[in-house]
Amino acid sequence: MTRLTDLSGADLQHMLDVLSGADSVELKLTLLETKRAGVAQALGIDPLDAQLRQVFFLDTKDLSLNQAGVVVRARRRQGEKGDTVVKIRPVDPAELPDELRADPAFGVEVDAMPGGYVCSASYKGSASNGDIKQVAAGERPARKLFSKSQRAFFADHAADGLDLDDLAILGPIPTLRVKFQSDGFKRPMVGELWLYPDGSQVVELSTKTPPSDAFQTAAEWRAFLDMQGVELSGEQQTKTKTALEFFTGAA
Repeated sequence: MTRLTDLSGADLQHMLDVLSGADSVELKLTLLETKRAGVAQALGIDPLDAQLRQVFFLDTKDLSLNQAGVVVRARRRQGEKGDTVVKIRPVDPAELPDELRADPAFGVEVDAMPGGYVCSASYKGSASNGDIKQVAAGERPARKLFSKSQRAFFADHAADGLDLDDLAILGPIPTLRVKFQSDGFKRPMVGELWLYPDGSQVVELSTKTPPSDAFQTAAEWRAFLDMQGVELSGEQQTKTKTALEFFTGAA
């Protein structure tokens, strides 16, 4: 993730170019453990509104996909169909083929956290919760969860000869996700709690905005969170990196 404070003039121009080529921007913030309950109360988050999910990542035992900037994920969702994604990051939107950008299942998003940003390209798909459960149990080939287009996208960016069926299933990680709205900020927000098997947790707040509104929304969100007493300078954790390192002992 590129740190904003490290940007030169040329780097800043590149960031603006990336934003102009993205489909959306997601602003993210991970919370200090000691502040989570207070933040939930201040923002009016009701935990009973949360959706239970199970997240599985697919990678090699030495995380070669992650090291190459490739993320493969399947997710079971309570009350909804499951979903899958093959993601690469970082990417330059200007270098992506037009046929990919035209596919409604393909999207480019900039993730921005305090201190940095990264642009990713994602090929999304759907899968039944039952099929994901079977793959996790080793009863079904992993490739069956992904569309033909997702498999081709994976093959284009994974190491030569590496197949989806060669990957280890890392998970599950139970998560709780709640979408909510608070007075004083116009956009919907999302809170996610990731529960790791060792008892550790990552809590993330996020909101999405069109790229054209990114700077204005970021300023408004920062001001809103500051008024609610939300600490913005704490150490930031990424959910994916934390999960992969936990299940492979790479931390």
